[in-house]
Amino acid sequence: MLARDIMTVDPITVSPEGSLRDAAFLMLNKRISGLPVTSEDMSLCGIVTESDFLRRCELGTEPRRSTWLELLASPGKLADEYRLSHGRKVGQAMTCWVETVTPEATLAQIIELMLHHHIKHVPVVENGKLVGMITRADVLRAAADSIPPDSATVQSTDARIHESIMEELRAQPWGTAFVRIGVARGVVTMSGTIYDERARSAIQVICENVPGVRSVKDELAFAKPISERTVFPNQISSQK
Repeated sequence: MLARDIMTVDPITVSPEGSLRDAAFLMLNKRISGLPVTSEDMSLCGIVTESDFLRRCELGTEPRRSTWLELLASPGKLADEYRLSHGRKVGQAMTCWVETVTPEATLAQIIELMLHHHIKHVPVVENGKLVGMITRADVLRAAADSIPPDSATVQSTDARIHESIMEELRAQPWGTAFVRIGVARGVVTMSGTIYDERARSAIQVICENVPGVRSVKDELAFAKPISERTVFPNQISSQK
């Protein structure tokens, strides 16, 4: 899946000379959390998001430092902070350095960019011009469309279910060598021993994701690596 497949085409934009107040109300009315800032020829100048309204003099939340910290900060940095917190034009308060992608960027690249830079909006630029916008909502929509329906609605044989589960288990690096899987009429039984409780849920996910599985029974035993004492699920619940 590429950026062009999930991006919002012809996104709402604002001008650097536009009113910051108008931009805020536009975001509220359209229920969007960010606006790309463009020139008349659609060249990207920056982006204004909800985060840009967090440090504002009107709210009394502009950056504040003790006197000795102000002495350590460069005059240029202090001036820039003043511009961002007091400016009333979009171009004065926007984020100038924007991470962008091309329409051919993969979904994996886009998500990595969002996670690495802690951003929610990624403009899509082609030949220097803004052609689209991708937000986390667009990624969520792509994920929702990609998640298959309930596997229990699919018909499959017990043998095929068992084969699919075992194939996925063997591909995992987190220790499933002592796990046994039984299948009867679409009902999967997990048994054997695990050495980390987190593996229990992961194995259940593997089973539930296989088409044709109606339900999963948990009969896995947990063995502590140090004491080697085996604990069964009913023992865990009775000890609480």
